[in-house]
Amino acid sequence: MAKQLKSRYDVIVIGAGPGGLAAAISAKKNGADDVLMIDRELELGGILLQCIHNGFGVGTFKEDLPGPGYAQRFINEARTVGIDYLLDTMVLDVTAGRKVFATGTRGGFKELQAGAIVIAMGCRERTRAQVGIPGPRPAGVYTAGLAQRWVNVEGYMPGERFVILGSGDIGMIMARRLTFEGAKVERVLEVMPYLTGLSRNYVQCLMDFDIPLQLRHTVKRIIGNDRVEAVEAVQVDERWQPVRGTEEIIACDTLLLSVGLIPENELSQKAGVALDPVTNGPFVDDGFATNIPGVFAAGNVVHVYDLVDWVTKAGVTAGKRAAMFARGLCNE
Repeated sequence: MAKQLKSRYDVIVIGAGPGGLAAAISAKKNGADDVLMIDRELELGGILLQCIHNGFGVGTFKEDLPGPGYAQRFINEARTVGIDYLLDTMVLDVTAGRKVFATGTRGGFKELQAGAIVIAMGCRERTRAQVGIPGPRPAGVYTAGLAQRWVNVEGYMPGERFVILGSGDIGMIMARRLTFEGAKVERVLEVMPYLTGLSRNYVQCLMDFDIPLQLRHTVKRIIGNDRVEAVEAVQVDERWQPVRGTEEIIACDTLLLSVGLIPENELSQKAGVALDPVTNGPFVDDGFATNIPGVFAAGNVVHVYDLVDWVTKAGVTAGKRAAMFARGLCNE
């Protein structure tokens, strides 16, 4: 927490997840005297706080850690090196001149000037609307990440019988997690002809628990009025069109969507950062500098990484370059 908020910082990091934490610590270690992290959540750590399964840190620490344990290593270091941070604070605007406008429950509206900025807002999940699933709008249709937060942080089970659309890592991990909690996962459907998540998650989360995976299948429609009662699954051909005669009704009370992630770049666009139409993330060089001088990007805001260790590595590089820019040692 910032005991005395300053009006100017050498480096401001927007986002305090794994990429933001790594960037802030790296900036501090590379000569940035005043470093500030801003995050809209109530705690440091980002998405890692709800990822209570193991599998984090093998590359960084040579240890197999749960998400909160991995995050805590960096949170402790950030506090040790003296990094300021603002939580429960929403950044409203970022300018090309490296001004940051934010508002929060403590202190209200803030206008801050940065020597350099690292954008590390992460990514968000695609929703039902973005994948165009027809049918009514009953309760029981959620993204896998929301269900993960409910189960792991809030202690709330969103249903009893599940169908999961998408074989991304979070979808497979939630299939296992829900099984641990006594739910029945009827199957995982994947529209692509191949698995989209890591092979190890397929083995550990689906195969080990006899949860069926159907490739080249999608949800044709949702059935139910007040609550999901079933979904209609269908096979798709090489052009992603439904194959007539392959429809199947699967009884369930909850549909989880694990259908991809989108980098959070609304703030980046406000600053004039150029975005890659393929990844929806900023164009960056090998030092994670964007086209706007003094604005750097790191982590899943650039593109979605498979492993948090890679996010951390990107954050370290971006933080170092941001500190160098703030100190006048580079002009990117």
